[in-house]
Amino acid sequence: MANKITVRASITCGLILAALCGTAGAQSARDHIYVVGSSTVYPFSTVAAERFGRGSEFKTPKVESTGTGGGLKMFCDGIGVDFPDIANTSRAIKSSEAASCAANGVDEVIEVKIGYDGIVLANSLRAPAIALSRLEIFLALAKQVPGKGANELVDNPYRLWSDINPNFPATRIEVLGPPPTSGTRDAFVELAMEGGCSGIGWIKELKSTDETRYKAVCHSIREDGAYVEAGENDNLILQKLEANLSAMGIFGFSFLDQNAEKVRGSAVDGVEPSFDNIADGSYSVARPLYFYAKKAHVDVIPGLRGFLREFTSERAWGDDGYLSERGLIPMPAEERAQIAANVLELVPMDLAGN
Repeated sequence: MANKITVRASITCGLILAALCGTAGAQSARDHIYVVGSSTVYPFSTVAAERFGRGSEFKTPKVESTGTGGGLKMFCDGIGVDFPDIANTSRAIKSSEAASCAANGVDEVIEVKIGYDGIVLANSLRAPAIALSRLEIFLALAKQVPGKGANELVDNPYRLWSDINPNFPATRIEVLGPPPTSGTRDAFVELAMEGGCSGIGWIKELKSTDETRYKAVCHSIREDGAYVEAGENDNLILQKLEANLSAMGIFGFSFLDQNAEKVRGSAVDGVEPSFDNIADGSYSVARPLYFYAKKAHVDVIPGLRGFLREFTSERAWGDDGYLSERGLIPMPAEERAQIAANVLELVPMDLAGN
């Protein structure tokens, strides 16, 4: 029986090695870690990669900013050197993405929550500050909004901020934000848009009676030019905000924190976006950040096990770690310890249960 198990394990390992090394043989195996995904997690992953490269005998991992959706698609496409080892995400993996992973043989995936980040609506420091409620955010950016009749929806008629609130400036609504493939957009829609939408009584009731329509109303962003898709590059949004003092931009708090000399984040529901307010949960537009790693690649791709440990070490993601200096909001110590233990033991997530 023991021999059968050994043979079966050897065959399994051989199949994985064959996939990773390719038909040309072991010499074609990739000699570096390949990371893709979220533009929000990108700077955290990059600094962890640089630290790992300097402090180990392995090459510095290659990190690409492809957006959460794009990164997970690449990650879930298969096992082997042609596919990433890690996908950074600014939201949890969706059930449809988990199913895609499983269908393509990526059936042992380690989920690693790394901390928290807020999502901000920011403008130039040279422009007037504006404080918003989630309802006002919804009214500014939704494709359809309540009309005058009972349970009526109309195409968004608001063109100026003052159309929504007479105390706001009479400037055109122009918000620069990420595309549909972005985890930041997914989280913004869920936390800010839906958060405001659910404050409208009859729409809130739809959640229990017609959830499909509820999400269609709350999650649909207008397409008439008020919302401008600016790609996955937060620096491009920053440049546009500096050039257009009337515009606002959507990105993560960590990016705001790194550019505090140029832009400010708007208070939402009376709470400023700050490290402390995100950490204690009082800032409502905040979300956890993750990365996902392939167990099949560990100990085959050089250094992958060590990089996972580096990213989840206290010197990296701890309260005084180098990632918090870049704007990552640390998790409680007990949660960090549990996740680090799961990483050490390479505990895979339940893809079916997601």
